[in-house]
Amino acid sequence: MHLLLLGVSHKTAPVEIRERLDFSARGLDEALVALSARPSGAEAAVLSTCNRAEVYLACESLEEGRRDVERFFAEFHRLPHEALEPHLYVKTDAEAALHLFRVAAGLDSLVVGEPQILGQVKEAYGRANAQRTTGPLLNRLFSAAFTAGKRVRSETGLGEGAVSVSFAAAGLARKIFGDLTGRTVLVVGAGEMGKLTALHMKSYGIRQMLLTSRTAAHAEAMSRGMDARVVPWDHLSASLSDADIVITATGASAPIISRHLVETAMHPRRHRPLFIIDIAVPRDVDPGAGHLEQVFLYNIDDLQAVVAENVTKRTAEIRQAETIVSVEVERFRGWIQSRGTIPTVVALRQHCEAVRRAELRRLEPRLLAGLSSEARAAVDQITRLIMEKLLIGPTAHLKSLSDDETIATYTDVLNRLFTLSPTGQPELAPADELTAKTSSSS
Repeated sequence: MHLLLLGVSHKTAPVEIRERLDFSARGLDEALVALSARPSGAEAAVLSTCNRAEVYLACESLEEGRRDVERFFAEFHRLPHEALEPHLYVKTDAEAALHLFRVAAGLDSLVVGEPQILGQVKEAYGRANAQRTTGPLLNRLFSAAFTAGKRVRSETGLGEGAVSVSFAAAGLARKIFGDLTGRTVLVVGAGEMGKLTALHMKSYGIRQMLLTSRTAAHAEAMSRGMDARVVPWDHLSASLSDADIVITATGASAPIISRHLVETAMHPRRHRPLFIIDIAVPRDVDPGAGHLEQVFLYNIDDLQAVVAENVTKRTAEIRQAETIVSVEVERFRGWIQSRGTIPTVVALRQHCEAVRRAELRRLEPRLLAGLSSEARAAVDQITRLIMEKLLIGPTAHLKSLSDDETIATYTDVLNRLFTLSPTGQPELAPADELTAKTSSSS
């Protein structure tokens, strides 16, 4: 069984492509069901965030799996393959594991070290597990990814401080204005991203915080403890007129702020500039609004400059985090390779157990018949312990092998020496055969 990953991210695709590949728009559960129904979908998981859309697959054939998932991407999102293919990356086996571990650790994020991604990876696995589309390989993969992510957060300073997309948005606002004191900020959206952005803005001493959401109760809940004013959703145009900075972070599947809405909001501002930072994917703001006079529109890809500064400051922490991830990948790789020896180990133990039982049956009439039940149980236990001690060394050594060629050689030799079959059962009945030969010779 192989591990296969196909995906796009902020590193390979612009926001206009990523927003068309948002699995949450149609529902992750629907995506998992559709994916598991395909020929190669023995085990599958989907990770979909504002910066990435990735499919993880356990499959027998990497070539067939790749073709199948490429078709799935194109068909599910109704996107021509030729428009998708230049932005897709493909990773297999240990390389795919390394990628997921780096994602979980925050090393592959737009803002390196951002804390939300580990929770998003856990949610992706939880959804797949709930839909029963995972199995032994993906279960172990995601469990190991969680370990890598937790270790990076506890053993390095990579996640210390405010390092997230919302922090980068607040940082961009500070770069624009220099000082946010006295400014009015409007946050559109009451989800986690909007809440985090609002908290960052508050820490910079703004004059007034406005919150709005399609669901008024959500905005009210978010405003508690923030000293923020909730404005009705149908007053969005007036709120745009009042604000100096607008942060949009909703989960809408299409733009909610049109060029016309922004143009209308600009009329009473008397040429006062409006800065809009759209950190939603899909985008909340019509890109055409950025062409209006005195309107400065930024999307999530425009945060790269803030990200670059963040990465420079965290070089040492990144290096330590990469080391931790490499260690965890090697552990996972060792587990993968050890799986190749399991059929041989099982077959060898079954073979030896068959020999042991056959010999006890052969000795039954002459040596065991007169023994008490306690003594017979002791003989059974002693012979089993002898067998276990004889096998423990070879079994541990076989499982510890890390080189594919050596594993293949050892398993082939054991299969030949003990006449083991690939199914884990002896090709002949060696114990019975041994019994027959011993009985005839005696």
